[in-house]
Formats: sequence, C-alpha cells, structure tokens
Amino acid sequence: MLSFLYARQSGLDDPVRLRRAESTRRVLSLKLNHNRDVDRIHGNGINTLDIEVIDGRYMLSGGSDGVIVIYDLENNSKKPQYTCKAICTVGRSSRHVHKFSVETVQWYPHDTGMFVSSSFDKTMKVWDTETLKPAEEFQFDGNVYCHHMSPVARRHSLVAVGTKDPKVQLCDLKSGSRIHILQGHRGEILSVRWSPRYDHILATASTDSRVRIWDVRRASGSLFTLDQHNGDKSKVSSEAVNTAHNGRVNGLCFTADGLHLLSTGTDDRMRLWNSGTGENTLVNYGKVVNESRKGLKFTVSRGCSPEFVFVPCGSSVAVYGLHSGELITMLRGHYNNVDCCEFHPDYQELYSGGKDCNILAWVPVLRQPGIEDDETNSKRGGTQAAINPAFEDAWSSDED
Repeated sequence: MLSFLYARQSGLDDPVRLRRAESTRRVLSLKLNHNRDVDRIHGNGINTLDIEVIDGRYMLSGGSDGVIVIYDLENNSKKPQYTCKAICTVGRSSRHVHKFSVETVQWYPHDTGMFVSSSFDKTMKVWDTETLKPAEEFQFDGNVYCHHMSPVARRHSLVAVGTKDPKVQLCDLKSGSRIHILQGHRGEILSVRWSPRYDHILATASTDSRVRIWDVRRASGSLFTLDQHNGDKSKVSSEAVNTAHNGRVNGLCFTADGLHLLSTGTDDRMRLWNSGTGENTLVNYGKVVNESRKGLKFTVSRGCSPEFVFVPCGSSVAVYGLHSGELITMLRGHYNNVDCCEFHPDYQELYSGGKDCNILAWVPVLRQPGIEDDETNSKRGGTQAAINPAFEDAWSSDED
C-alpha cells in the first residue's frame, strides 16, 4: 500500500490506478448492511430499480402492484443506522398509477426532473418528477416488457420499447409519437439496451432465442444477429442458426465502455459478446439459473479492475468476474426470488429487489485499522493517518 502512496505522491503513478484498486476492493467486500434499511412500500414483488447518475442520490423502483416509488439514498440523519426514505410515491390512490405490473423504470439520463415507466397495462408513461403526473403517455397493442433511453444521446431523444409484438418500437420524446419500428424478431421483445458508447447502436433480445444489434440510422436497421457458435455450422442444427441462446433471451447489459454486451437466457447461460463484431467471447460462467418468464434486470460494475457482473439467481445475487467467468460470491439475504439489481458506481454499492417486496442494500465493509497499521503510521511519522487502511488489500493484490 505504501508503495502506491509514495508513487502517487511523487507523481510516478496514475491516480486512476489507485481509484480502481480501491473500487475493486470495495466490490469484493460487499455485504448485506443491517444498519441500512429501505422503506418497504410495495405490496408485491419489485421488478425494476434505477439510480439517477446526476447526483447519485435518488432511486426509482417499480413493482408488480403497479406502484412507483422514489427513494432518497442519502443519510440525512448522519447516524450509523438509518433508513432510505420514500420521498414520493405513485400509489394505488393516484388516478395516474399503472393498472398492472410496472416492468421498467428509468430516470431521464440528463435531468432528474423526468423519468419513464412501462407496464403490463400496455402503456409507457413519461413522468414529471415535481408533479408526479404523466407529461406524455404512449399506448401499445400488447404488454410492455421493457424500454430504454440512450445514456449518451444528445442528437436524438428516442426510447426503444419492447412489447408482446415482435417489432421493436422507437418513440420520440420530442414529438410524442412512435416514429419507427425495427423488424426482424419473431417473438416477444424481453430486453432492449442502447450502447453507452454510440448513441445510434441498439441491442434487442427476444423469446425467439435471438439477440440483434441495430444501427437506427440505417433504413434496414439490423447490423447483425449474435451467434453463440460464431458461424460454425457443424455444431448447430438448422433451427438454431444465429441464435444467442437455446431458450428465451430475457436480459441484456452493456459494459460501461460499450465494448462488450452480456446476455442471459432461460437455457441457464450467460454470454459475453464483442459488441463491435458480434463474436461470442466463449467466457464460461457455468450454470446461471434463470427461471424468469419476463425480463431479467442485471448489472455490471464500473471503475473496477477487473469488472464484475451481478446477476439475480434464485433468491440470491451471483457475482461473477466479467472476463474470467469465475463465480466470486453469492449475496444471500432475500426470502424469495430476486428480479433486479442496480449498481451504484459512486460508492460501489448494490441494491437488489425481489418478490419478497424488499429492497436490500449491499455495502462494502471497510477493514478497521489494526495494531500493525498504527505502528506503521508512527514509524512513518503519521503520514498515512488520513488514509483508510482498508485500501491495503486491494493495492497489494493490484501490485501482485
């Protein structure tokens, strides 16, 4: 650890290396925090969570009861034990509430004054955060399984929407209308994800076992279909050509740099793809239990080295090494199936929601200073007294 500090102090080392080492150490020490509760508002399972990226303070949740809740994650009491309070709720008493299960909620990426929700009541609503009333509402012919806004787009304000219809819908927030459809899938669209690298690249997953990558600027739209066998026809029957999984594909997630795409399917497999070429990287995550009939909301860490994947797996959250495929740990604490999890990159915390109606906070455990640390500090003249000694393990491992 001291070598890190001295190298940084003398300008010989990049501060990013230090930050990534500590971020990695924090993720590896995630534990259920019994001192932090989240208000229990939902009367049924929690399907979706989203933390806004502007301040990293407010979290949205959507449940099978049709209710939407906004939580304040900040510890205003400054006490070790506190509860993340629900500050706003679109409950059953509101005439604007969704009639059926809310499947996806998402903050507008550039402003906390707006968020979007979609539901099995065949609608997608654009909400004004101040009034908690819909500023816009889109109607569809079937259940809405998912939607997503680009986290980086400045030139367009498109929302990709997946429904019971095999056609992917593109809705424009500026005009308030559906402006385009993407045709190619043969089943329900269970997951849609915009690339965090390019604002025109979209990935979609369907019950037809396929994942398609689209360039929305092109008239034809589709760039390619992901193939789990990388074009090797000797390994696959004609029915499974260009399939990403041997079952329903119900989850997608890009890595933070947009260079890779993860997919999950009901064949109990998770796959890592090169998003530029569509190549299956063949990382083996083993059996990833996936019994969800709907979309599965999973997430990837940011700012770590290496990066990690957090995937709902029964009543637990499985943590895998992104590129190694190694199962790092299982986060256990829910009493029923977990349906969604959301990573907080500012503090390397994780929030998960499940059918037990609970939202659990998984928080890094900081190692307390020991006798050896105190002796080292005194010998060094106390130069590192202000540095958290919990950094030591991550730095040591990073050096190795």
